[in-house]
Amino acid sequence: MLPFSGGIFDLQRSVKAGTALNTRLDHRNPLVFDTHELGRRPGAMQRLSREIPAPADFGLVDVIGVPEGAPLKLNLRLESVMEGVLVTGTVRASAAGECVRCLEAVERELKADFQEMFSYPDADDRGRAKAEPADDAEDDEDTLFLEDGLFDLEPVLRDAVVLALPMQPVCREDCLGLCPDCGVSLNDDPDHHHDAVDIRWAALQELVVTDQDDEKDNMSGTASDDVQSAAEKQEK
Repeated sequence: MLPFSGGIFDLQRSVKAGTALNTRLDHRNPLVFDTHELGRRPGAMQRLSREIPAPADFGLVDVIGVPEGAPLKLNLRLESVMEGVLVTGTVRASAAGECVRCLEAVERELKADFQEMFSYPDADDRGRAKAEPADDAEDDEDTLFLEDGLFDLEPVLRDAVVLALPMQPVCREDCLGLCPDCGVSLNDDPDHHHDAVDIRWAALQELVVTDQDDEKDNMSGTASDDVQSAAEKQEK
């Protein structure tokens, strides 16, 4: 008898034998697709069109993305190949966010193309060249697998949408942004500005103002003395 009979060893063996396992994917999820109609016949193809609500956090968080529940329009082509199912498609949606310069609302119509291979769990046993042992771990991390004939398109769509979105969205190319001192929109008042004083000269500027005030006081005092002297001469 082989060790670990009835445990993980048998589980791995059943996967390689193509035995259907209890899937972790929910076929009721609108982003989960069923490939049973292809029948694992290389060359078989299926076209699908579907409009589904966008999941939460679909885009660049706190920057721009497709609002939760907004429609995602999908056009897909599913092709059966020896290794699995090749999925090629296009997603269209409306994205919303904020201008990174002036914080005004931004809306963008986006279109993203994608292509991904979803492999059969036993694909290596069906004729595909096996990877070297050292490459197995890395390949497994990058490979998406079918689960009982189902695949989840959400991670593929997320990658496609993020790549199609602007990393720094702006309301217009010549947006002037906000005043860094008071936050006024420079698009509404392009001539808005503040007289900036270099803090290194601030103390000297205060001394100049003080000297000017003292000089004015002295001049005022001198003028008053001259007027008083003239008045005394007239009385004499």
